[in-house]
Amino acid sequence: MSVNQQQVPLWQALQDSAHSNQIAFHTPGHKRGRGLPAAILQHFGSALGSADLPELPELDNLFAPEAAILEAQVLAAQLFGAEQTWFLTNGSTCGILAALLTVCGPGAQIIVPRNLHTSVISGLVLSGAVPIFVQPTLDSQLNLAHSLSVQDVQLAFETYPQTKAIFLIHPTYEGVCGDVSAIATFAHDHDIPLIVDEAHGPHFAFHPQFPQSALAAGADLVVQSTHKMLGALTQAAMLHVQGLLIDRKRLSQTLQLVQSTSPNYLLLASLDATRHQLAHAGLNVMEQVLTLANKAHTQLNHLPNYRPWDPIGTTPGCIALDQTRLTIPIEPFGDQAYDLDQTLIDTYRISAELITPDHLTFLITLGNTEDDIDQLLCALRELYHPPLHPSSLAYSTNKLPIALPVLSPREAYWYSSEVVPVLKAVDRISTESICPYPPGIPILLPGERIQKQDLDWLLQLKQQGGIITGCSDLRFQTLKVVRE
Repeated sequence: MSVNQQQVPLWQALQDSAHSNQIAFHTPGHKRGRGLPAAILQHFGSALGSADLPELPELDNLFAPEAAILEAQVLAAQLFGAEQTWFLTNGSTCGILAALLTVCGPGAQIIVPRNLHTSVISGLVLSGAVPIFVQPTLDSQLNLAHSLSVQDVQLAFETYPQTKAIFLIHPTYEGVCGDVSAIATFAHDHDIPLIVDEAHGPHFAFHPQFPQSALAAGADLVVQSTHKMLGALTQAAMLHVQGLLIDRKRLSQTLQLVQSTSPNYLLLASLDATRHQLAHAGLNVMEQVLTLANKAHTQLNHLPNYRPWDPIGTTPGCIALDQTRLTIPIEPFGDQAYDLDQTLIDTYRISAELITPDHLTFLITLGNTEDDIDQLLCALRELYHPPLHPSSLAYSTNKLPIALPVLSPREAYWYSSEVVPVLKAVDRISTESICPYPPGIPILLPGERIQKQDLDWLLQLKQQGGIITGCSDLRFQTLKVVRE
């Protein structure tokens, strides 16, 4: 198939179909927008409905692509540096689920960082794989986790030599990057695949000042949330594969298990349009993003007595940092993170990406302007008042550096359970995945034994205004645990 980055095959096919005068006797029920509620039409106009189309012959089929979708995926693979690319409409979550279902059968062991996203737990429940949890180093300055190092992975593999795959996060939510290249080399030396959750790093391939992309570093399967840092619509994502260690036919089949049979073509076409944008202006666009990010970092660091966060080189799990993330400690700006976040929203019209008890993270992308950065800096300058007696809601762990759960996530999920008061759940085995959201990194996992400091931290987080998800009791007063 000829590859011409000037083309936008799927986007063009959708536009052509949207502007046709065909009479629709197919889904969706609004019939090219004519039946949409008045409120939607008033806000978005008729163009949205006219392009909200199903799997018409001219639009190709996501699960058996032969024309526009196939052409768009081939173009994306070439641009992002993959051998094959799949478009996703259920976000990175479905890509991670498919990856785990492809490489891990029931009982298979896989090395995973303990600061994994909750979607990985879902994949472990569905696949029946057994996680080898590896604890990343905790950053003492901001109380957050780094990436895994190759030394961490080597030790885990030596301890559990039956490991079938390695799973990494690159970058972390705050932009910390480990040595993916070294870990990929280690994985391939042992003939096992490296899967990378690069949900927050789809922009890495488009400027030399960004950390190395996972594909360039040698990863076998990479999942990216194209909507998070680039211009695609929310839930639009990509899955990339290279090498011989991933069964691509099986991967295509598993994607059909976890994706909707009625994919949204607006999402799919936005992936094609985003690829086209990057192909023609990616370097210039990312240069502008870096200019804005560098301005934010530089001017913030000029605040008197402000200590910039610079974790690079502090541990083997941090060799690079994505500068598009501005992560600030809470203490110099206010006592409570959630109060500070609300002040930023109410007074300055600023919404952060991530709020934890210890820090706030702001994402700077191609959609931001210099006025945005100026407003953010103005707000932070006005709110800056370092406390005389610093305090924070510190989270420490005494979990083993490398450990299997007591039960696999799948076993715990299906195990006979009982409901107990939260404070009575200490030393019991959780059947739930409990996590603050965002970022969606579970503190309690199905199959792990519950520790007191985990509960104390979650209760304090809730008291401060944090959102806790995954608990069947939405008030977080009880927990489901394995029945004794």
